[in-house]
Amino acid sequence: MCRKSAMGCPVPPLPAVHEPGRALAGRLGLLADPRGRRGRRHPLLGVLLIAVAAVVAGARSYAAIGQWARNAPQTTLTRVNARVLPVLGVRVAPSGATIRRVIRLVCPGGLAELTGADPGTAESIAVDGKTARGSRHDDTPPAHLLAAMTNDGQVITQLRIPGKTNEITCFADLLRPFDVAGTVVTADALCRSRHNASYVDPVVMPMGGNCPRWWGYLAPCGRHNHGILIL
Repeated sequence: MCRKSAMGCPVPPLPAVHEPGRALAGRLGLLADPRGRRGRRHPLLGVLLIAVAAVVAGARSYAAIGQWARNAPQTTLTRVNARVLPVLGVRVAPSGATIRRVIRLVCPGGLAELTGADPGTAESIAVDGKTARGSRHDDTPPAHLLAAMTNDGQVITQLRIPGKTNEITCFADLLRPFDVAGTVVTADALCRSRHNASYVDPVVMPMGGNCPRWWGYLAPCGRHNHGILIL
């Protein structure tokens, strides 16, 4: 379940969790801690819950999340199970640098699937890829994520596309853990391939002028002007 990229993730897979009644803390608690055993001062769940609370409160950057954490009252830090300072008996929030480092280590695919929607009740699923804003750091290239979303705007899952591949090779890996038989799946031209078109049924993909064989499939239907192939 936890997939940092389509090429595999070092974190062991966990069973999919799509229980509407399960609290967010219970879902995030299933994530394995990607940090080494030495130097862990703040619990993983506490760091993630602080980041989530800050974003819900309006934070839109790591700096804003860190500022929100510094100003959080003791009651809030207690509810998110922040680290306790034994000498003073008070809760201490992680620094902005710690929050950024932990979030960068946590698998984005695991986060999406633990908090994602159940695709079994969706009328249609849209697959699209985007480059994450602000993900470029020093010599690290920006993260390009491929995500699946239901027709009512709920994210099902996502995975990070490796640097030497593209959305075409990751399309099947994205949907493989889920039963999407009978659900209409839409994707853009970057996911178009014969393998992907035959992987799910039905699938809606746009075509360009460089697909003469697929255009031939549409000829009997009189759809040459639409550029959409439905299989």
